[in-house]
Amino acid sequence: MIKIGTLIEMDRSIEGAIDQVRRIKDAGFNSAWATQIFGNDALTMLAVVGSHVEDIDLGTAVIPVYPRHPQIMAQQALTVQSATQNRLSLGIGLSHQIVVESLWGYSYDKPARYMREYLEALVPMLNGGTSMVTGEVITAITTGPLEIPDVEAPSLLVAALAPTMLKLAGTVADGTVTWMTGISTIETHIAPKITQAANDAGRDAPRIVVSLPICLTDNIEAAKDSIDEAFSIYPSLPSYKAMLDIEGVQRPADISLVGSAEQILDGIGRLTEAGGTELVCAFAGNKDEQHASFDLLASYARS
Repeated sequence: MIKIGTLIEMDRSIEGAIDQVRRIKDAGFNSAWATQIFGNDALTMLAVVGSHVEDIDLGTAVIPVYPRHPQIMAQQALTVQSATQNRLSLGIGLSHQIVVESLWGYSYDKPARYMREYLEALVPMLNGGTSMVTGEVITAITTGPLEIPDVEAPSLLVAALAPTMLKLAGTVADGTVTWMTGISTIETHIAPKITQAANDAGRDAPRIVVSLPICLTDNIEAAKDSIDEAFSIYPSLPSYKAMLDIEGVQRPADISLVGSAEQILDGIGRLTEAGGTELVCAFAGNKDEQHASFDLLASYARS
């Protein structure tokens, strides 16, 4: 059965995040995921939260690679592994050109090459080795393994939507984590390409972690309007616009799971058949709808 996780509210205090993740765990969810946007730092928060809350998997969805050198990323991720008894799924991604160039001042030239060289440096360091990468866009030289004892490499997920990135994720990483990508697109685009790449590389079947807005409601149109308002930025970002185009829709609400319990559970079934291995819930709508959605998905996760 598909695993069910949910997002942590990243604008909470650390104490609030600990309480939230404890509630997520006690409700029966398989995992809790931290985003990296404008709130708390995801890896730092997970290290603290995971040291207080046991028996739930933790993940990042996702950490942008440009502001963090591969060695720094590896050190942070392995430190989280140490603090959480090896429960981290490290989701990383390129972010978006407008963010990387306009907000951070980095060049977004050759993003696929950047990620390829980044992974060439990162993966050995996560696995107790060294990096000797002097590439076109990445330099990462270590004189020995990182000195973080008694840790395992985290499961590595690369946010991948375009064919080149899906091939890279399937070849080098343990899977991918998606956002703003509908079920039909998972079935016809994401799952086949990353699975073929993993097969060609002799790797295990990839994890396909799918993040979607979810709203249990009897007022579908109002809920969809709320989702479109909350996630209005995403259709303007080229990578997400491309996924909506493949799905044949224009609105974030049109790739969301919205409606009755039967409709939402049917959507989860379709996602499973499409190749999704894990669902990460972004609960949407008003507070009552969010609570009802939480309870529904927690019940499903426990079943």
